[in-house]
Amino acid sequence: MTESRLVTLEMVRTDREVDTYINKGNDHLGATGYTEHGVRHATLVARIAYNILTHLGHDTREAELAAIAGYLHDIGNVVSRFAHGQTGAVMALDILRRMGMSAAEISQVVAAIGNHDPEEYGQPVNTVAAALILADKSDVHRSRVRNPELSSFDIHDRVNYAVEHSFVRVDVNRRTITLELKVDTDISPVMDYFEIFLTRMVMCRRAAAFLGCHFELSINDVRLL
Repeated sequence: MTESRLVTLEMVRTDREVDTYINKGNDHLGATGYTEHGVRHATLVARIAYNILTHLGHDTREAELAAIAGYLHDIGNVVSRFAHGQTGAVMALDILRRMGMSAAEISQVVAAIGNHDPEEYGQPVNTVAAALILADKSDVHRSRVRNPELSSFDIHDRVNYAVEHSFVRVDVNRRTITLELKVDTDISPVMDYFEIFLTRMVMCRRAAAFLGCHFELSINDVRLL
């Protein structure tokens, strides 16, 4: 039996196989009109997931596992957008086992990836999964829009393009995790956000509760949840 080793986010991030799957998956989604799901998204989700757990006092290894799950969570898109969470979990298991990660740690990471989507039944089954859900569903921003023609935006393009700034704020004393958005309402009204992202917010609320916190949403300095 091969002895396990400590796999780091840097090892995952610089792995050629991982890099290929993320970039090719992003290309495939781009061909079908989806917003950006590439290295930018993976890096940001990894960082937010790590920050959420460290701010809440979880140990650094657990936070790094959340970052690894965050970086790998969308690799299943290289196969198909349909059931990409489950496909990506199986792919991540193979990659992390090749790299030497222990079965106990792999279990946490693949459970998080497999439960980050779809929003109808994804669940915060562990701490890593809860952090990943919050990080992934919080990445709403105009930099994700790939359609250059404003006139042909669908509602997803319009809502993302309207978001000029997004930030996940963790308040340890109040036990709150707040998604703060600055939205240009001339581009998209706030109601459009709720129309397409309400299930995401429900998922975030479950994830925050798993971490012993309340989830809040603030748009243009007005608390809406």
